[in-house]
Amino acid sequence: MDLSVIFPVYNEAGNVEALVDDVRRACDPLGREYEIVIVDDGSSDGTADVLRRLKARVARLRVILFRRNFGQTAALQAGIANSRGKVLITMDGDGENDPADIPKLLAALDKGVDMVCGWRQGRWQGSFLTRRLPSEAANRLIGFTTNVRLHDYGCQFKAFHRELAAGLKLYGEMHRFVPVLAHDLGAAIVEVPVGYRPRRYGASKYGLSRMVRVILDLITVKFLSSFKTRPIQVFGLWGLVSLVAGALWTLWLVFERQVYSLPLGNRPGLFLAVLLMFTGMQFITLGLLGEMLARTYHESQGKPTYVIREILE
Repeated sequence: MDLSVIFPVYNEAGNVEALVDDVRRACDPLGREYEIVIVDDGSSDGTADVLRRLKARVARLRVILFRRNFGQTAALQAGIANSRGKVLITMDGDGENDPADIPKLLAALDKGVDMVCGWRQGRWQGSFLTRRLPSEAANRLIGFTTNVRLHDYGCQFKAFHRELAAGLKLYGEMHRFVPVLAHDLGAAIVEVPVGYRPRRYGASKYGLSRMVRVILDLITVKFLSSFKTRPIQVFGLWGLVSLVAGALWTLWLVFERQVYSLPLGNRPGLFLAVLLMFTGMQFITLGLLGEMLARTYHESQGKPTYVIREILE
C-alpha cells in the first residue's frame, strides 16, 4: 500500500460521505495504491451507519468503530496503527481540509523531508477576537516553548512517512503536537499553504474551553521533549535554587539574631526560610526518583535514548 488517508470523525454523518468522495477524486489520478482509513470516535448521530453503507460502495475504505468517545488523539492513533500505507495523510473529518491539496503535500514530501504540515489560508474571517486571535496566540506560544515554529498547529492536514509514525505515541490532546513529537525524533518538517473550506453540516467542536487542556499538554510535551531522559535537570535545578535561597535566608536571620539581638522565634521569615529548604530537598528527591524511573523505563523495555536516521555500511 503506497498511501493511507486517515481521518477521525465524531458526529459527522452529514459530511463524511462527501469527504470520502473528495478524497477519491484527489487520489485516483495519483497512480498510487491507496486506502482511506476512517475512525468513528463513538458518534451518536448515525455516522457509523453512514460508514457501513459507504464501505459497501467504496472498496478502498477501511472503517474503525470505537465503542465510545475516546477523543481525537486516540482516534488518530488508532487510524495510524491500523493503516498500511508507506506514506500517511492525516486530516480533519469535518470537510474543512480540501483533499485537492493532497498532491501538494505529497510533492513537498517527495523533496526529502520527513513531515509536511498544512497551513490553512483564509481561515477565521470575521472572527478575529473569538477565533483568530486565540489561535495565533496559541501557535506563537507553542512555537516559542518548543522551538518548532509553525503558523497553524491546529491544522491536522499532514503527510509523513510510516517509519516516522512508528515513533509517535499520542495521549491526551497531543494530536496538535504531532510536529513537536516528530521534531523530537529528528524529523525534518516543512509547512505548505493549503485551502480552507467551511464545514457543510454540523458545528465546530473546538472552542476556548480547549485552551486549558492545550496549555497542560504543552507543559507535558515540553517536559518530555527536553527532560524525559534527565528529569534531575529540571527538578534538581529548582530544588537547588530553593535549598540555597532558604539556607542563605536562615543564615542571615541567625546573623541578625547574634549581632543585632533581633528576635528569631516569632518571625515569619524563619518559617519561610525553613520551608524553602524543605521544598528544595523535596524537589531534588523528586528529580532523583524521576531519574530512576526514566532508567527503569528505558532499560526494562530496551528503549534507546537516541534515534538513528540511517546506517551506512
